[in-house]
This record gives sequence, structure tokens and C-alpha cells, in this order.
Amino acid sequence: MSRTLSESDSKDLLAKYGIPFLPEVLISQADHVEDALVGMTGPYAVKLCGPNISHKSERGLVRLDINGVDAVRQACHELFDEARPEDGATGVLVAPMATGLREFIAGVSVDPVFGPTIVFGVGGVLAEAIADVTVRLAPLRRYDAMDMLGSLRSRSLLETFRGEPAVDLEALADLLCSLSDAAVGIDGLESIDVNPVMIVNGLPVALDALVEFSDVEVEP
Repeated sequence: MSRTLSESDSKDLLAKYGIPFLPEVLISQADHVEDALVGMTGPYAVKLCGPNISHKSERGLVRLDINGVDAVRQACHELFDEARPEDGATGVLVAPMATGLREFIAGVSVDPVFGPTIVFGVGGVLAEAIADVTVRLAPLRRYDAMDMLGSLRSRSLLETFRGEPAVDLEALADLLCSLSDAAVGIDGLESIDVNPVMIVNGLPVALDALVEFSDVEVEP
């Protein structure tokens, strides 16, 4: 039987391998919001967090563009109220909002024959329509990561786009190599889903992540 880490624990684990995430806080009680947000500026993204919550948007468990402590506190109250017992909710994640026009998907899938594979492709609202994804076996060499980027049919999205700067390809290759390191370094891994990877000022930022294990117990 597989086991999925919460978004917070997934990010903590993947950050050790160099995956770039935004700074965020996990709030266990709505009354702790003011202290938790010290040093963080809004607007905020607010999400319910738990190991059994994998489709937050579909269930309405995400609040975006939330401004001010009182509004964040209210969002936390609402999300805690909407949690189901089976969610195993551990708290509410609060992070500064990120904005960008380009989203990608990245991840790891462990094939029973070939082992871990690294996946990268176009994400966001265009993902299903374009279906532009490239796959390589882990471990990746630097050349393999750059080749993945060049293999996209929609690679023009990596160039200057609608007023946004070109994507830093070295930083994006770093992300893929970090995923490869995680793929070969995490025992009992079944899959990694990093979606979306948003391009913010030319740099990739992973906004969500889920790590799934087989029946091997692994500490996050």
C-alpha cells in the first residue's frame, strides 16, 4: 500500500535536494496567524494541508490573493471547517502569491522495469490541449536536462514571452537535476509530482509538490 506525504512534508523533503519553493508557513491554529506571518508580505495563497489531500483546487481548499492578517485568519477558519476526518489535516499552508504566465509540470515516476524516470512538460490550462511532455531515465546528466528542455515542441515558451523575460535555462536544468537526485536518493519512492512549476521573473518556482512512497516507511 502506498503512502503520500502532505504538501508541507513533501516540500521539506524535496527542498533538501535543491527544489526551489517559496517561503511558507504551516499554521496549525487560526489564532496563530499574526505571529506566523511576521516577515512575510501579501497577498497570500492559503491552502489546507494534509497527507490525504491531493486535489485541493477541485474541493475548494485553496484561497488565492488573500490580503491582510484578518483575511488570512478568516480563510484559515474556513479551511479548517471544510476539512474531512479522512484528510488527516495537519494545518493550513500560507505562502506569498507568485505570478507568472507560464506554468510547467515536473515529476518522477518509478517504472517497475526501468526504474525512476524524470518527466517535464507544459502545465497549466494548456497541459491537456498541448500534451507536450518529455521523459528521461534517471539519473540525469546535465546534458540530459538541457536536452529535455530543447525537446519540447513548445520550447518557444522558454523564450521572451508576452513581456516576461526568457526562462533561465540553467536554473530550470538545476530543478530537473535536483529531481533526478531525489529520484535516486529517496528509498521506497513511488512518485513525485511537482505541479505547477511557475516561471517568475524568468526563474522556476515550484508551487506545489506531493511525494508518494511504496509500503516502505521513510521519514520526511
